[in-house]
Amino acid sequence: MIYQSTHIQVEMLDDHMAHLIFNSDGSVNKLDQACLNNLDNALDIIIDQQPKGLLVSSHKPAFIVGADITEFLDLFDQPTAVLMKWLDKANDVFNKLEELPMPTVCAVTGFALGGGCETILACDFRIADTTAVIGLPETKLGILPGFGGTVRLPRVIGAENAIEWMATGRHNKADAALKLGAVDAVVDHEQLIPQALRLLERAINNELDWKSRRTVKQSPLSLNKAESKMAFTTAKAMLAQSVSPDYPAPFKVVDVVKEAAKLDRQDALLVEQEAFIELAKTPTAQSLIQIFLNDQLVKSKAKKQGKKAKSYKKAGVLGAGIMGGGIAYQSAVKGIPAMMKDITQPALDLGLQQANHELLKKLSKNKIKPEKVINTLNSIVPTLDYNSLKDADIIVEAVVEHPDVKADVLTEIEKHVSDEAIITSNTSTISINSLAHNLQKPERFCGMHFFNPVPKMPLVEVIQGESSSKETIATICSYAQKMGKTPIVVQDCTGFFVNRVLFPYFYGFNELLFAGAHFTEIDKVMEKEFGWPMGPAHLLDVVGLDTAHHAQSIMADAYPDRMKQNNKNAVDILFKADRFGKKNQFGFYQYKKNKKGQLKKHKDPATEEILKDHLGPAHNFSHEDIIARCMLPMILESVRCLDQGIIASPAEADIALLYGLGFPAFRGGPFTYIRQMGIKKFVAMADKFESLGPLYHIPESMRHFASSNTDY
Repeated sequence: MIYQSTHIQVEMLDDHMAHLIFNSDGSVNKLDQACLNNLDNALDIIIDQQPKGLLVSSHKPAFIVGADITEFLDLFDQPTAVLMKWLDKANDVFNKLEELPMPTVCAVTGFALGGGCETILACDFRIADTTAVIGLPETKLGILPGFGGTVRLPRVIGAENAIEWMATGRHNKADAALKLGAVDAVVDHEQLIPQALRLLERAINNELDWKSRRTVKQSPLSLNKAESKMAFTTAKAMLAQSVSPDYPAPFKVVDVVKEAAKLDRQDALLVEQEAFIELAKTPTAQSLIQIFLNDQLVKSKAKKQGKKAKSYKKAGVLGAGIMGGGIAYQSAVKGIPAMMKDITQPALDLGLQQANHELLKKLSKNKIKPEKVINTLNSIVPTLDYNSLKDADIIVEAVVEHPDVKADVLTEIEKHVSDEAIITSNTSTISINSLAHNLQKPERFCGMHFFNPVPKMPLVEVIQGESSSKETIATICSYAQKMGKTPIVVQDCTGFFVNRVLFPYFYGFNELLFAGAHFTEIDKVMEKEFGWPMGPAHLLDVVGLDTAHHAQSIMADAYPDRMKQNNKNAVDILFKADRFGKKNQFGFYQYKKNKKGQLKKHKDPATEEILKDHLGPAHNFSHEDIIARCMLPMILESVRCLDQGIIASPAEADIALLYGLGFPAFRGGPFTYIRQMGIKKFVAMADKFESLGPLYHIPESMRHFASSNTDY
């Protein structure tokens, strides 16, 4: 061993070849600042030893998963000069690796992402095993590669391919990387090191021209006008159709590769560094990085919870409609068989159709194999008999959202399952504590709130009732994770967390309507400017105006001081006109099928006629006021939930609204939104709307934070 540190070891092999091994003390290799320093020192030792060639590999199942993102936010807050110094240092290290006076071969296993990909690109040759996954996903964090990725990748696989890799942030399996020349060979894992050494021997013996490869990576790109237009103009046009300008990083990738195409490596790296720093300072990057960190925190917390779970093998779902069928499908497709119980055969048929629809959709996109389709369908057992559920370890009740119906079903199911079975209720508004009164063993009961459509929506709220045992919560967190969901534990209250803060948002929307704003204008502003996937009117149509009518009355009864509306409610008016939204094709909008058979919204003059006698005189609100009047009730109610312990942390609140409602990712979530605006500025802005009622009143905790200039 000629060098050893907490991240890297270097040993000399036979025939005077060196072997640099990434082997961090942690669970995975990350390219943090300490690792970069170790790599720099290791390369100096290698240069001193003057081996004939260098093999680079990893002792862990993954090569390098990327940079240490936990360092980013503090680092990006530093002055530009400090950031530039960090990038200069990193690029000096990668340039040193690329310029070693000997050929280099990198053996890639598992993930080589971000800085890991940039490491392998700095080597002369790359050989991967079949587990390798390679990519530069930095645009998903609102930035672009900063350690030479935008310079080297286009010179290895071509500008057009490189732009696609970087702009999409796509992970690429070994075979796909081989086709484009990102790696030179793919072998079985057992052959990776022997074949890498054989490749290195060939380079040492000059059977492979390693020097010319370096020259290509360090020279301008050779593109004619046609190639340049295809690579850059076409890429920009395609991005404009699929990516919001709120996410500038993919567009910046195209600009950087285009500008650097005519430059040598050193000047091209300067273009990359300047663009990296520009993006690092944007609110979008700050938000996306915070989301990544929040997501890791939430998943880590759920994983720790899951370690206390009891074992389970089978699930039972009560209610086989769209929701129940989706839950049964999601359980079965992830390997947990599900018995699906309903009271009529047509309802069971509907649940099975839902599962079949999801499977065929995956099959048509080659995301699932035919045998997986068969196995999943065989794992969903429909039944009309409660006795069929006697062996279920977990029960998910997903019947109609009515407390009396749920109470009857919960009372009945407890008679038919074992004393060890855990029972949950998929309810969106009804108190778990009130439902628990119907059970003999409330300690084995909790809420499990899925979001529709179940296969697509990543969030599950796990609602802890006052009697729910720790083992119950831990087991349901584990089950949700095995279903591929992100569980967040919330305390019991009407609406729990997500719906409790959603309906104040609808309240703000309704008050705007009766103040003279038009719902189409509100939708346009909230979609195009704030960034929601749907404006409030469109979202209400998708939720269902009948569902919203029922839920908002429950919320108003639970929080009468804030959520009982003074004006007539547009949802109630449209509901009474038998307009239920997308489900019956008439709501705020009319819905018509397009050529693909998909229901798309259209303006409907009848809506104006129905609402005209209830709306105030038309008034043009500024876009800032529309955003504030809709968003303040949601954000302030989120603060109240945090104050009351309904949600445990700002990180969990942000992730819950991102995954449960589609809160705009580039804004991070309600608490990230407050932090980015600055809490003092946020409070000052909110105070302007205090006269609109209690939902706009700022909690005292927030005023305290503002006065002490403390962030959430």
